[in-house]
Amino acid sequence: FFKQKTAYEISLGLVGSEMCIRDSMSSDPSFLVAWIYQIEGTNTGSRVALWLAILAAFLHAVFGALQKGRHDPWLSRGAIDASSGLAMLPLAILVVPIPEPELWPIFLVIFLIHFIYKLLQAFAYSKGAFTVVYPVVRGTSPVFTVIGAYILFGETFSSIQWLGIFLLLLGIFGLALYNLIYLETSRETLPTALILAVCTGSFVALYTTVDAYGIRVAIDPLAFIVWFFLFDSLSITPYAIYRWSNLTEKPKILPLAIRGAAGGVVAFFSFGSIMLATRLDKVGEAAVLRETSTVFAAIIGWLFLKETVGPRRILLMALIAFGAVVVEIGG
Repeated sequence: FFKQKTAYEISLGLVGSEMCIRDSMSSDPSFLVAWIYQIEGTNTGSRVALWLAILAAFLHAVFGALQKGRHDPWLSRGAIDASSGLAMLPLAILVVPIPEPELWPIFLVIFLIHFIYKLLQAFAYSKGAFTVVYPVVRGTSPVFTVIGAYILFGETFSSIQWLGIFLLLLGIFGLALYNLIYLETSRETLPTALILAVCTGSFVALYTTVDAYGIRVAIDPLAFIVWFFLFDSLSITPYAIYRWSNLTEKPKILPLAIRGAAGGVVAFFSFGSIMLATRLDKVGEAAVLRETSTVFAAIIGWLFLKETVGPRRILLMALIAFGAVVVEIGG
């Protein structure tokens, strides 16, 4: 099932020539889709993938903070998913083509992986401080993603890149340890939160690799992203509605809806950016660069969640960023 194919190979099996990739869609591909075809596998595509991964890192930190904010994380996640689904529905119906048959089983696997990831993430955030949980989640995923990319796509890392990964992980786990030592709240639930964070990180690696497989198989990458969000919105939203209806003290709908709408936009560009990055360049490199999100998360935690930041944490964040730079230079 997971034997790697390209969109080109699948399109040959469907219609017989590369030119017919476009004919197999319900309409001509948009300018953006044609541009993606043009730059994938080129130096320009690699540069675009770099900036997409950095954008995904920043937006992923924002996304995590939105879920961890003052609302119940289950309700926040449900509001975000519902907003994403509502936004994608007209695009799926009117704009992008229906996914090709080869994608349906992949979508099913992706749906299950993301569903479990969301459950683990919500549990982790409900048990521990954002600045402790988030670095552990992000720190456990890069190595597993690199291994998965080697198995599925035959990607390899140079010794310099492995040094960069080591520096990045040293900074990430150092940041988590620092936060752990000086943590003043939620200490009684911390062991559970850390276990959940490690499990969540393993599923980050899993969904990153499988998502990359799916978007590489897809003839239209933008259609893949739209249908992904539409399907993904069906996982947590029903439970969030049920949970909200059974709360004694219900949060106000408007602030929750605003958070959901903001999170939906952030999620689309965050996950969409990293998916496109993994199509345009190496999956492992994109995944490692995305983990600079821990730097953005620490800044967001300090500015908006009133969590402590000091010189040691700044040094650790610099180490994370330096590790990412080494990975990119080593490639």
